[in-house]
Amino acid sequence: MDYVTFGRTGLNVSVMGLGCGGPSRIGQSADKGDANSIAIVRTALDAGINFFDTAEAYRTETLVGQALKGVDRDSFVISTKKSYRSEISPALVRQGLEESLKRLQMDYVDIYNLHGVGPQDYPMLRDEILPTFFQLRDEGKIRFIGVSEMFNEDKEHQMMVDSFPDDVWDVAMIGFNILNQTARAKVFPGTIKQNIAVQIMFAVRRALSQPDKLREAMQQLVDAGQVDPAEFDAADPLGFVLAESDATSIVDAAYRFCRY
Repeated sequence: MDYVTFGRTGLNVSVMGLGCGGPSRIGQSADKGDANSIAIVRTALDAGINFFDTAEAYRTETLVGQALKGVDRDSFVISTKKSYRSEISPALVRQGLEESLKRLQMDYVDIYNLHGVGPQDYPMLRDEILPTFFQLRDEGKIRFIGVSEMFNEDKEHQMMVDSFPDDVWDVAMIGFNILNQTARAKVFPGTIKQNIAVQIMFAVRRALSQPDKLREAMQQLVDAGQVDPAEFDAADPLGFVLAESDATSIVDAAYRFCRY
């Protein structure tokens, strides 16, 4: 496993983390059972992964906590998130963190994120909610402050662009993959300048792991005029990637793309 310094946090993290949400939720969405989910986390740990990302909305914090119980706390990094779409206030942020800590069976989290922030909500969250995050950091209950963007609704990363002048994030979860590379120009120059640690999300998901979904996504890009129809192979849209690289599959290529 390769490890890198995680931006200005200074944390030493594995280049691949284990996301405990997404469509799978470490097997919970497919009713694989708690023991299977715990085994996934422990298998990742055995493979050298030391970064685990969860959230109150994923309903996997308890399982992650059970899987990591007894493991040296200094040997791994926990990132979790506070949702705000239904209701948010300083008191609810504090309550939410306390409940997350209880589920995780931990005294602190390394990274506490605002979950799925859209550009329309950023000013309010900055002015009314982030001060509580700063207080929790000062109290030692969180080490670093992060954000995940609402990539499905904000594919141009406007929230991140708007937040750069305030320089409030230590960590940012950014949507980026072979099919949507807009963050390269719109986000990464800012994160590099401010040394904000970047977590890539949507590196694979369904579009790059299921051939029918890939063909559908590529056809949408052709229809939108973003891909030359003459260059589009409907039967094997990204076949050239495997033909011209050492990647063994599209999933492998997608992860390599984000890593390098």
